[in-house]
Amino acid sequence: MRPCRSMLYIPGDSPRMIQNAPVFGADSILLDLEDAVALTEKDAARRMVACYLKNYDFKNLIVTVRINGSDTEYFDDDLKEIIPCIPDAVRIPKCSAPEDVIIADKKIEEIEKANSIPVGKVRIHAMIETAAGVENSFLIASACPRVQAITLGGQDLTADMGVQKTKEGWELFYARSRVVVAARAAGVDVYDTVWADINDKEGLAKECQRIVNLGFTGKASIHPDQIETIHQAFMPSEKEFKKALRVIEAAENAKKEGKGVISVDGKMVDPPVVARASRLLELAELYGFERSGL
Repeated sequence: MRPCRSMLYIPGDSPRMIQNAPVFGADSILLDLEDAVALTEKDAARRMVACYLKNYDFKNLIVTVRINGSDTEYFDDDLKEIIPCIPDAVRIPKCSAPEDVIIADKKIEEIEKANSIPVGKVRIHAMIETAAGVENSFLIASACPRVQAITLGGQDLTADMGVQKTKEGWELFYARSRVVVAARAAGVDVYDTVWADINDKEGLAKECQRIVNLGFTGKASIHPDQIETIHQAFMPSEKEFKKALRVIEAAENAKKEGKGVISVDGKMVDPPVVARASRLLELAELYGFERSGL
């Protein structure tokens, strides 16, 4: 899947926002059936999202649906109606243990088979929103091949921990570090929580820089005005881009020449460095970087 820097939450009961999704500029949208939808509107929102998934052209957007948790009466109905529409992924809230993912995986597989959908087509994003989830984050991320990403839910996590979410974010530093390491160890993507203050773009920019430095793949957002700031934070520098080009060029030459050792700028280069360079070049393409000669 192509790089995904931004994931914009859109209420599942807002047809105007769903229809405008392709023009907001996000890499991905999260059609929300959980927190953004009142209890009295759950069924209507589910039907609306299913209708759009079947009939609307979302262009090149990655489309994920956040369903209601397995501890609610809406979980099974959400899966039964949404999975046959084949979104790119479903986001499972409040995953505190690998069993939360395994249960969803089995139910999704049953629905895929019943609808002649290739097993594993619809991926899972597991939300880490409890202290137990943070501690079990690697087990959750590696619970089954269907897991494509884990994502931090900062509001519910701080509530579970009995602390306030602050703009400085120190109360989430351990959790963020833990889930990034877990995701990288499991080989899946990892997305950061939302920035709640829509008007504080400076605060958002600072937080984005922190989570980029920690190693997050991308960040969720609650308003289209936040997307540009998020994208700016993930943009590679010219220096990083040129270094990545040299690494990939050296790796390709070594492969052609049958060499097992790669050297760039007088330093040995390991396979993880080559993989990171490849990901950086994919990301750079989103910003218009050209892979022409050095």
